[in-house]
Amino acid sequence: MEEGVEDKGLVVPGVREDAQRAFLAKVFGWMFLGLLVTAGIAAWFSQTVDMATFVADNPFVLIGTVIAQLVLVIALVAMVNRISPALAMAMFLLYSGLTGFLFSMIVSAYTPGSIASTFAITAGMFGAMAIYGFVTKRDLSSLGAILFMGLIGFIIGSIVNLIWFNETIYWVLTGIGILIFCGLTAYDMQKLKEIGAGEMDEEASDRAAIVGALALYLDFINLFLLLLRIFGSSR
Repeated sequence: MEEGVEDKGLVVPGVREDAQRAFLAKVFGWMFLGLLVTAGIAAWFSQTVDMATFVADNPFVLIGTVIAQLVLVIALVAMVNRISPALAMAMFLLYSGLTGFLFSMIVSAYTPGSIASTFAITAGMFGAMAIYGFVTKRDLSSLGAILFMGLIGFIIGSIVNLIWFNETIYWVLTGIGILIFCGLTAYDMQKLKEIGAGEMDEEASDRAAIVGALALYLDFINLFLLLLRIFGSSR
């Protein structure tokens, strides 16, 4: 039997490996596109609008943007199997654009040099954890449940600390958050590797790749925000 040919329902390993590489290429392609949209919109707003004044004058715009983000993520994950890949991609890019709008406030608050250096550090850490998730033989499934519970605790702790701010808790949460999103990057990468190795038609592959891109995008963005607390320099 020749490589790259199906015979009697059996798929040659080389075929699945090619499909896996193509799937992961789509995941990272769409993830990078989402980051590019976020960065572009953040840069445009920060250069053309006084974001501090805008938010002070329009507080409900900020609240509405956050709510819209939550609705988009929940809707995309819940409906991804019932909508077209094109619509799923549009929702992902819209989410990326809304994130860019919120990021414009962060870009305005920190020096360009510290943002660039933090982005480079984030890319290095994200890349290292993604590679680990891809190459490790250890099953990270059990780690996923722990990370999810840790993420819930991190979110609750962050909300509480916004109300009753404590600097020590702030930095403890920062360290915990970095560990959580590093772990989630490796976990998500391993899951995507497994998904890519499975049999899917083109449409199912596109849908799964968009959801995968969203997962890795969120890992990267949150890791960047947490590292910016450490390495960011205020203007």
